[in-house]
Amino acid sequence: MTPKVCVVTGASDGIGKEIARGLAAGGAYVILACRNLARAEVARDDIAATTGSVSLEIRQVDFAAPASIRAFVAEIAEAHPRIDVLVNNAGMWSPTRRTTAEGVELTWATNMLGYFLTTALLLPRLAASVPARIVSVASNLAYGLDLGDVGFERRDYEGVAAYAQSKQANRMWTWALARRLRGTGVTANALHPGGVSTGIFRKGGGVLGWLAHAATAVTGRSARQGADTAVWLAASADVEGRSGLYFTDRAEIRCEFRDEPQEELLWALCERMVG
Repeated sequence: MTPKVCVVTGASDGIGKEIARGLAAGGAYVILACRNLARAEVARDDIAATTGSVSLEIRQVDFAAPASIRAFVAEIAEAHPRIDVLVNNAGMWSPTRRTTAEGVELTWATNMLGYFLTTALLLPRLAASVPARIVSVASNLAYGLDLGDVGFERRDYEGVAAYAQSKQANRMWTWALARRLRGTGVTANALHPGGVSTGIFRKGGGVLGWLAHAATAVTGRSARQGADTAVWLAASADVEGRSGLYFTDRAEIRCEFRDEPQEELLWALCERMVG
């Protein structure tokens, strides 16, 4: 990875932290893009201690807030003339319906619009660094995308359903992105990290939340194991030039959400929502 510059969003804990650790261990310069600065500092110090890397940088950003994303990208674009890898990982869920200052449902704003806007704004730096890679953490827990009601304004809100909707959208957006990047030297792929037992659905998730938590608890996959495919997609020569694909455990798998007209409608919706 030397001297690649890699941006990892949501890198203060869980899978994101382990992705950052894996890239740092490979010699990359890693930018940890995190909402909570104190937790990011703890993560950076831990990664430095275990990898010996001094090429770690923290940037504070709230991926549910477009203004924060724009400020973050402006900062790193000024500091770094090239970005070789972007790993979209920052995500959340909420057991109750919450909205951002802009009135957007919080899970959608963070998990989908955060990916969309961060990637769009960093594309000039990625294009200047070809071959470059965009790696997006999606999930097999994906269903129920309603492009007419992504904010659950007409539907009854369910936290796990909102999360699953955003993860379906992550995949569909990746296929639309990959089409736009053909021939540019920038690739875009998505992955399922496996049933990582992070406890994300443990509290307040109702029946669906309990089932999702139980499923991940049974698999017992660690955050480091969950990060492996993302690190591989970001760094390995095995996937050089491959784009628009869905992976788990370093293997390409079929994605049932491939529908170009719907993908384009999703893209247009995201454009409108981020302005």
